[in-house]
Amino acid sequence: MARQKPAAPAAPSVVRFRKRAARQIPSRIGVYALCDLDGVPIYVGKSEDGIRARVNRHITSARSDIIANRQVDVWEMASVMCWPVKKRGHLQQLEAHLFHVFHRRSRLMNGAIPARARRLPFPIPKHVSVELMPKEEVESRRRVELRLPRQAKQFLDLLDHYLNVKDSTDLHLALQAHFARLQRYFTHLRPTSPD
Repeated sequence: MARQKPAAPAAPSVVRFRKRAARQIPSRIGVYALCDLDGVPIYVGKSEDGIRARVNRHITSARSDIIANRQVDVWEMASVMCWPVKKRGHLQQLEAHLFHVFHRRSRLMNGAIPARARRLPFPIPKHVSVELMPKEEVESRRRVELRLPRQAKQFLDLLDHYLNVKDSTDLHLALQAHFARLQRYFTHLRPTSPD
């Protein structure tokens, strides 16, 4: 198989698209799930200063711990699901509930696993989904020859951070999530020509 060049940074059209799309993200406090190119949640978080502000920090890599700690690759963030809430006291319980719902389906990259709530004492608010990337760009990026090298690099960057900066249980859990993704992408890699 021919050697692939590293993927280029986000195209200007993707950056512009994200800036416009971010305006549709609710500005109220709430819980959000960052989703990958397949629409699978990869990280669940809460925001006490507004979902839009928090997600904007993630997609621009500005003051975002999950980006700084190499837990999530911004290149994979294709959409976000948002659950605005009215009461600040609902944030932690809703975040924990949604974490366990999504983590059961596919390992999240949060690292820390919140305590599971037995039952929410309030109804789950209706969620809003916002696409952060044009559909044609999502389709293009879903190709295994692009995703696999990025995922390998992401895993190695997180592993380096874990071994040399911070060897926490939280990051070890994120490493497990990245390794599972790496294995999944690798299973889709096929030779381009017979031997």
